[in-house]
Amino acid sequence: MVIAACAAAACSRPADETSRAIVLWEQDDARVAPYIDSVIEAFKKLPGNSGLEIIRTHYQTEDLRQRFQAASLAGVPPDLLLCPSDTAGLFAVSGFIMPLENEFDLSRYNKTVVDAITLDGHAWGVPVTNGNHLMMFYNRRLVKTPPATTDELFSFCRREAPALKLDACMAFDMGEPFWLMPWLAAFGGGPMTGKTPTLDTKAMRDALGFYSDLKFEKKFVPKECDYNCMDSLFKEARTAFIINGDWAISEYQRHLGRDLGICLIPKLSSTGVYPSPMVSGKYFMLSSGIKPEKMAVIKRFVEFYTSRENQIRQYLELKRLPALASANSSPEITSDPVSRISMEQILKGRPMPMATEMRAVWDSARNYMGLAMSRKMDAATAAERMQEEALRKIEDMDR
Repeated sequence: MVIAACAAAACSRPADETSRAIVLWEQDDARVAPYIDSVIEAFKKLPGNSGLEIIRTHYQTEDLRQRFQAASLAGVPPDLLLCPSDTAGLFAVSGFIMPLENEFDLSRYNKTVVDAITLDGHAWGVPVTNGNHLMMFYNRRLVKTPPATTDELFSFCRREAPALKLDACMAFDMGEPFWLMPWLAAFGGGPMTGKTPTLDTKAMRDALGFYSDLKFEKKFVPKECDYNCMDSLFKEARTAFIINGDWAISEYQRHLGRDLGICLIPKLSSTGVYPSPMVSGKYFMLSSGIKPEKMAVIKRFVEFYTSRENQIRQYLELKRLPALASANSSPEITSDPVSRISMEQILKGRPMPMATEMRAVWDSARNYMGLAMSRKMDAATAAERMQEEALRKIEDMDR
């Protein structure tokens, strides 16, 4: 039914039946749309692009995934996707996107962000941004010196935060496993080895226990708080610290101005290891259904979008680090303390696994994290069950 509806309505695209039109789907924040459109307009004005049409359509992340699958199965996919790497594994194994190592010179881009889009020896996207990683933000009106360790962070929460009458000392999305991964790494674990989940481990039990302690014993974080909740708390100065992604930098700068502070996620004092956030980026992915006569103009568009000039401009306007290696050394970026801290955090990160099995890990971890964080299940049982469910989901995927 979904495929039929897609073929009949949303996925129909009469305008792109010629080589003078490119259909682009993206899932970025609404505030990024003007930047995307400005690059599109600049490309259309280049010599040789007269009459070229680039049709941009925005979808929410999950909606884009489902619609692209349906459109690909129906034979009417868009030419280009601009999205994170976490959906690329499914698209690659399904044959919906094409490998790009022979179409583009990917050695020009930062290795970590290329590694995050590489699966089974093929690179499945051209990097547009470098990062998409978590880091710590703080309010300079409330915090004089950012904490370097969790001991320093907790000391602030115990001794100074009560006098500030905050709703919570710190906030992050404790219901999403993406926020758990840095702490899991600090305890010595990871979500997968190769394509096999590694969730039933001491590191996972310790990470879940750490979360539970923050919430119930220390009471440093809100009892119930999703992404929108934590975001509002920080913008309204009702929490001193927040862990959020690099995508939020420019928004927080607009809200807090000079009061915005940015630092590394503090070193975990009990292990002496820094939390290691997952690192990827945003990528252009090319549909395997692209008509051959369109490839040349699509390649020129992708290369123009990720040119050094546009990568620098992207950082200046959106505070998103370049994926192009040569752009990282530009004075506009090296002189900015925000980029320095963001890059330092990236260097402590790990590439986001692209394997399709990671989706089973996300879903299973999310389910049992919720039970552990509501104390309906102890950490040991939650870790055991999330491993079992992840393996079961992967087995179902392989049928």
